[in-house]
Amino acid sequence: MFIDLIAMCAAAAAATWVLTRLLLPVAAPLGLVDHPVGRKRHADPTPLVGGIAVIVAVNALAWAVMDNRTLLPAFTLASLLLLAVGLLDDLIDLRWFFRIGAQATAALIMIYVGGVQIEQIGSVVGLRPMALGALSVPFTVFATVGLINAVNMIDGIDGLAGALVLSALAMLGGAALYSGNHSMLPLLLIMMGALIAFLAFNLRRPGVPRARTFMGNAGSAFLGFVIAWFSFRLTQNPGHPVSPVLPPFLILFPLLDCLALIARRLMLRRSPFSADRGHIHHLMLDAGFSHSQVVLTLTGLSLAVGLIAALMLKWNLPHPTFVAVFLVMLVVHYWVTASDGRAIRLFAKIRSRLYGQSKSSSFSTAERPAFRDRESNAP
Repeated sequence: MFIDLIAMCAAAAAATWVLTRLLLPVAAPLGLVDHPVGRKRHADPTPLVGGIAVIVAVNALAWAVMDNRTLLPAFTLASLLLLAVGLLDDLIDLRWFFRIGAQATAALIMIYVGGVQIEQIGSVVGLRPMALGALSVPFTVFATVGLINAVNMIDGIDGLAGALVLSALAMLGGAALYSGNHSMLPLLLIMMGALIAFLAFNLRRPGVPRARTFMGNAGSAFLGFVIAWFSFRLTQNPGHPVSPVLPPFLILFPLLDCLALIARRLMLRRSPFSADRGHIHHLMLDAGFSHSQVVLTLTGLSLAVGLIAALMLKWNLPHPTFVAVFLVMLVVHYWVTASDGRAIRLFAKIRSRLYGQSKSSSFSTAERPAFRDRESNAP
């Protein structure tokens, strides 16, 4: 079994790599190029074909090699919908309600075609599991749309979204293996292989100073949907139970950043989908982290938090405690990032401890958007 899974992972990586190489030359003629204008500060125009390669490779390989195809129609239909709308968004910049509508529709396909949904949320407020009943469908749609947008919002620098999702999938795979939910593993390993190949084109590393391709809106939406798909399948299987309190800690930083930013924008009477440079990765860059250091730090912390949460769950820490810890972390994240100066000073100290003397920050707080500086009276 494990040899077959490794072979699937390797095949997905190879297919994604080949597709990406084939798509790179046609990105410009198709208009699928991200240009460095406005708040986008990458150095050169960059093809937006990474997400296409991942989506096509994952779905094609899943249909080719998986024996159990019960859930694949729902997975593929939702994937193709997100691909189509994501490509349109990259080409003509769709309004936010079209994107949200497509994401909600993908969630409904997952529910009504695939039968994958959140029916219980565990004992998060007491000692007995809480069934959602009539709230199951709207809660599943809300959670799916939230995860898609969380991944989209964290996709702001080379390699970050891909690395965080890859680490979350690895931990979800470990939980599935531990709980005996082996039916999840083939598609999950295919997805991980595709992401590894994508990161080969997207991560900065010695000799590769910038990304050769971005995943685009189609790719980030697909990654968020994939996290929702595997999280729900993992936690809603009564034969191999894993508590629903675990997955939020496996994809922690995208969730914290998304929730804090949406709350802040609403308080400032801005659209929750408006763009700015208030994300955690932007603040870390301004504090002197390099792109690679941001990816390494957040991915390492994500793995550490996920593993600690899994151990606490194994040691029977009460489930309401997980909810309380998550809320405390959200409040702390909101408070830290509410002031540019406070966040940059804190992140600069962290960088100095981890990587040595901090280089000068790339932006002063005065150069950042004015509405960000009004969020807190802290200097």
